[in-house]
Formats: sequence, C-alpha cells, structure tokens
Amino acid sequence: MPEHYDVYLYPNDFPAFSEDYPPFSPETNLYTTTGARGTQDVVLYSPDHNLQPSQLSVEQWRKVMDLWTRRTKELFAHPDIQCVQVFENTGVAIGVTMPHPHGQIYGFPFIPPLIETEMQSASDYHRNKGRCIYCEILARELEDGRRVVSANESFVAFLPFFGRFPTEMQICARRHFQNLADMSEAERADLASLLSIVRRKYDNLYGVPLPLMMMVRQSPAKGEHPYFHFHIDFLPIQRSATKLKYLAGVESGCGTFLNDTRAEDQAEILRNVPLVG
Repeated sequence: MPEHYDVYLYPNDFPAFSEDYPPFSPETNLYTTTGARGTQDVVLYSPDHNLQPSQLSVEQWRKVMDLWTRRTKELFAHPDIQCVQVFENTGVAIGVTMPHPHGQIYGFPFIPPLIETEMQSASDYHRNKGRCIYCEILARELEDGRRVVSANESFVAFLPFFGRFPTEMQICARRHFQNLADMSEAERADLASLLSIVRRKYDNLYGVPLPLMMMVRQSPAKGEHPYFHFHIDFLPIQRSATKLKYLAGVESGCGTFLNDTRAEDQAEILRNVPLVG
C-alpha cells in the first residue's frame, strides 16, 4: 500500500480470476473444467480505515467513480474480458471480513448467468416492443411516484415494484446509455450526489450500517447492446431493525423471492429518513 492515497486499486490477494491463469473455454460438457483468465480488483474508497461508505463525501464518491470508470475502460479493451462487474459487499452479515471501506471489480471472461438472463430479457423486450424496458420502468415509476426515494437532473432512486430484497433500491439514469464511460461530467456529479444520499438514508433507516450488496450494472464489454440501460442495484438483507432476510428454501431452492416489505411503504419511510452523518 502507498503511504498516501485518496482511492486505490490493487489485485485481490486470493483471486478466483487472474490474468496469470489459463484462458477460459466456453465448452459445456459434464465435469468439464476450464481456465479462469480474468481480473479481480479491490477498490479502497478512502484512506480512513474506520469510515463507513455512507460517510464518504460527495467529492470522495466522485473519486471512487472516476476509478471505476478508468478501470472499466481498461477492461473493456482487454481481449479476454466479456463482462466488467463493479460491486460492493458491506457488513459482516454479508460475509465481509475487511472493515476498511472498499468495493471490488471483476473482469469476467464470460457473461455471468443472472446478467445473461437480464440482458436476454431486455433484448427480447426491445425487439418485440421497440422500446427500452428500463426507460419504460423509469417512466412508470416517475408517473406513479410512490416508490421514488430521491432524484436529481440525471438519476432517479426508487424501490422497484418488482424488488426481491427488503428495501431493494435502484438508481436509474434518466438518459439512455450503457456504461460508466458514457457519462457526461454533469451526470458524474449527479450520480456521486445521489450515491451519497442513498447510502446515508440506508444507514439511518435503522440507526446502524445496513448490510447490503451494491451492483453497478453495465453493458457487456464486447459488442453492441443498444437495449441495455445503465443502473445501480442495491440489495439489502436487513428486513427490520432486528431481523435479517435469509435466502432460505423458496428463495435458494426455487428462485422465488418472498419480500417481507412493500416497496410503497418502505419508500415513504426512506423519503422521511434524515440525511445525517
């Protein structure tokens, strides 16, 4: 580690994907194995070891986003990378072992299954309806208004009608674009501001840092994907001040999520959560 830094990226010490590994092969036979050539980075958000992500300033979030964007551009140009997933796991309940505020960036040599399913659904909708499904969802959420938590000129934060996790939230771009590198300067500033608001509201919801997963959704690294729309998903697992949401038999075994909260109710609560801290 350098002695002084604002944000910092380094390769994971125990990577599942590495540029030193053999190349990935898409063959799909029983018991077939393949190489895992890819990348796996850790992103330190701040030199302050005891800071929660919700305590980052808007300016610091902007520095984190600039690093996300720089690394995304590098990995999109990498011949072995098919998908760049920027994400963050927060909280012991999620399984985090390093308390320092940080996230990760994976460069996958393939499109992960859940992302592939979402991409296929978005592509099918675009082909059949001639419209972007994300733009249509955003328009309906803005028209309804009950599930919107916060918004600015460039982005809207809302609890999706189709949310799976308690208080699941999405930040969706108002303008249709595909990845971090497509953002204008104004959009970068607005996203940093809304990220700060969302994280502070989450941690003030129950008065404790909320265990969650943050997934930055971008188009695949290769090819053209006009049907895809940049957004960020927040997946919290805290369903009340004292209870966690466990992915038990129905969720894990059947892929059917039972949400213990109503998006309309939780959005109203979050709108009224003060922005302190």
